[in-house]
Amino acid sequence: MTYLFILITYALVMILLGAFLSRRVKQSSDFFVAGRQLSAGLIFGTLIAANIGAGSTVGATGLGFRDGLSAWWWVGSAGLGSLILAFAVGPRIWRVAKEHDLMTVGDYLEHRYDKRVRRLVAVLLWGGALAILAGQLIAIALILNVAAGISKPIGAAIGATVATLYFVFGGLLGTARVNAFQAVVKLGGFIFVLFYLLNQMGGPLAGWTALQMQIELGDAIPNSDKYLSFTGIGAGGVLKYLALLLPAFIISPGLLQKAFAARDESAVRRGVALNAVTLLAYAIIPALLGIIAHVQFPALENRELALPTLLTESLPLWLGGLLLGAIFSAELSASDAVLFMLSTSLTKDLYQGFFNPAATDRQLLQVARIAAIVCGLLGALLAAWLPGVVTALTIFYTLMSAALLLPLLAGLYTRRVNANAALAAMIVSVAVTFTLEKYTAGKGWYGVPSLLWGTTTGLLVLIIITYTTRARSVSVARP
Repeated sequence: MTYLFILITYALVMILLGAFLSRRVKQSSDFFVAGRQLSAGLIFGTLIAANIGAGSTVGATGLGFRDGLSAWWWVGSAGLGSLILAFAVGPRIWRVAKEHDLMTVGDYLEHRYDKRVRRLVAVLLWGGALAILAGQLIAIALILNVAAGISKPIGAAIGATVATLYFVFGGLLGTARVNAFQAVVKLGGFIFVLFYLLNQMGGPLAGWTALQMQIELGDAIPNSDKYLSFTGIGAGGVLKYLALLLPAFIISPGLLQKAFAARDESAVRRGVALNAVTLLAYAIIPALLGIIAHVQFPALENRELALPTLLTESLPLWLGGLLLGAIFSAELSASDAVLFMLSTSLTKDLYQGFFNPAATDRQLLQVARIAAIVCGLLGALLAAWLPGVVTALTIFYTLMSAALLLPLLAGLYTRRVNANAALAAMIVSVAVTFTLEKYTAGKGWYGVPSLLWGTTTGLLVLIIITYTTRARSVSVARP
């Protein structure tokens, strides 16, 4: 019950902090893009808090438990994608958003193409975003289950309630500051715990050597040489993670909208770059924690229980409670990032786009908060049904990259692509990707991930329609 008390206390602090910061939210631009006043430090804080969520804590440690050091590629691929966001896509799309007062990625797609593109992306990503929200809530439920024996549906409901309450109060202007606090808690907690566990085995270097010996001499891990290699999952496994996560962290609406909130182009570049470097360095921590958990609890049936079990069984109460609070922080901050994406999409893309184009500022703010509450409820229901964190996140990353990568990047880097080409590319990319996913049971075709086949096919369609349309328009214009 002590662990439960720690988590309840942490949840109350988050809600009260969100309520306090809500006094600054006076108009929809404060809620959606924080009044475009975030410094590089706050951009870094809100991004890293969102990016170190269920997938990069509970999920990544579970992958480390199963695959060893090569689990680095799960978070490492996200860091590589973030570097591209920092130095190419982020500053470029920030300039467009600033110049035309755009507040969401949907605003950008309508500005660059038309309302059809905006609406199709909104509908596709809305379902996928619910899946990633469910993934965060599953991680919270696993923590509560290990800490206090709370069932998965109730744990997911508790997580949804806390994340929704403090997000609804403050929007991005509030959560950016809450996220800065959460980033310090979780990064500091994970680093400290890793060093503590290695120190228990003789110190950081001696502890790693002892860990290697236990793995090599034991019989619980077959192919121990691959288990301790960064490429143990093979070229196909590395390619799968790169295809799934690298583009997702370049074009994620939730991350781009946080970039929109920067006060200047330099804040975008520096804040996102620091987030990328931090992810690349942090990626080794859950992989190592997963390895330690495998050595200490080799009979664990559900690999996604590796991290909560390690914290409650292998650490003193004070330290286990500290990191449980850090993980709880990670899942809450990632949950509010998804609620942010869902509520803004429903408000700007669907409500204002379909039902009330003349909506006032006050109406948009009201609908955004109601949308966040509804999405929190739906996310909790989906979390009770989906089997695990990585499964939920994979659905979202696949759908997002298949739907959004081509129209967003093409729109930023060329004026030739029109709305019809963008729509066709999206539809073909999503259809091919998910058809192959089902046909190959997620293994890809000829060893190549389904997402790469889908986006390549979509790119060919985009090029053909773009140049066919241009050729026709030129021939019509000739006398």
